[in-house]
Amino acid sequence: MNDLILLVEPMIPALRRYARALLRDRESADELVQDCLERVISRWGQRHDADDTRPWVFAILHNLAMSRLRQQSRRGLHLAMEDIDEAELGTPAQQEHRVTHHELMRALDLLPEDQRAVLLLVAVEDLSYAEAAKTLDIPIGTVMSRLARARQRVHRMLDGVDPMPSARAPDAQPAARPHLRRLQ
Repeated sequence: MNDLILLVEPMIPALRRYARALLRDRESADELVQDCLERVISRWGQRHDADDTRPWVFAILHNLAMSRLRQQSRRGLHLAMEDIDEAELGTPAQQEHRVTHHELMRALDLLPEDQRAVLLLVAVEDLSYAEAAKTLDIPIGTVMSRLARARQRVHRMLDGVDPMPSARAPDAQPAARPHLRRLQ
């Protein structure tokens, strides 16, 4: 039990960060981490090696998150009016960093789930390619290709390029980039 606490407790902030990035809801993310920790405790004996603890715990969290997301897409999101905070309905401030943050989060939301998961595990949670591959139960080459596509797609979206040009109508023109003029 002591090794469980020593190995898992330092991971809790990273697990919460990853869960929040996947679910985009603080309360749901905290519940997900709680469920993950319960599962880790109940299945601690099934762990193969102490070196595999981090990818094993993240794999449990990832699988639980994917189950919840699939469940939400089937059932739809239910919000009771009394549960909605009026502050959430307000308009956020217009500072530039907030806009940039919003654009980045929107770009992450538009990524396919498989690319978003790889990008979050490698870029945010600092897992190695091998650890991310083990977490997602995919080959390391798939991790690298998904990561490259995710990074390219995020860059394109942040540059204002249509992320999915094939979904655009055939006669539609690509979005024009704003032209900058030199002022003297």
